[in-house]
Amino acid sequence: MGAQETAPRRNKWGGEHATPTVKAFHDSIRARIADRFAASGKAWEDVVFDPGFALTRADYAEVEAELLATGYRFDHSAQISVVENPEKYKASAEAAAPVLEHGGDGGTVVVGYGDNALPLDVDAEGIIRFVDTVDKVFDMMSGGVPPETIAVIEDAGGTLTAPILEEFAGMLCKGGTIKSHLGVLAREFRIPCLMAVELGGVADGDRVRLESSKPPPDTSAEAARTATTDRARIWKIG
Repeated sequence: MGAQETAPRRNKWGGEHATPTVKAFHDSIRARIADRFAASGKAWEDVVFDPGFALTRADYAEVEAELLATGYRFDHSAQISVVENPEKYKASAEAAAPVLEHGGDGGTVVVGYGDNALPLDVDAEGIIRFVDTVDKVFDMMSGGVPPETIAVIEDAGGTLTAPILEEFAGMLCKGGTIKSHLGVLAREFRIPCLMAVELGGVADGDRVRLESSKPPPDTSAEAARTATTDRARIWKIG
């Protein structure tokens, strides 16, 4: 069987890649293997299990470097990623302007939206605290979590805030979905939680109310996450 008939396929599974990142990695890896295979002059069945053709840590580092050289930067699920590798990750977005949708009682304004991970009978209320660094978590571990803390979190995995999570009165996570680990933890510990939050016009110490009574979004519907009417509101009080 000739080399042409036994060469590795460019796209074994067919179809579209899930994201541009996946496509970039797959294309680069396949190109590297194809080049090595062509240079070997051997049949595919003779090299497919050859350890000498295995990709190394250096190969993967070069693949990542090629992607970053295009100007692409990874999204982050934890702030520590940005702190430790700012050259690889997108910087945290600055807070957007408040939505300025006034509540029915005239004393509140909608400052954000999120997907409700834990539907409750009543809305949750508390004080905004931005818990986005390891130092802040350490401070709360040693000095205690302030009463009524509504934690604004970037880590959808829940790793950063795990030691103090049970003490929060509520959580607003800027990333993830209701199926992310933080959403699962929120339901396990019965902590009001909105995921994929868009938030602006608030600062540490502001009092807010979460529309925890809002039903969760229909995750089977593609537009559910972005439809404002399907998202829980966040009101700034006073």
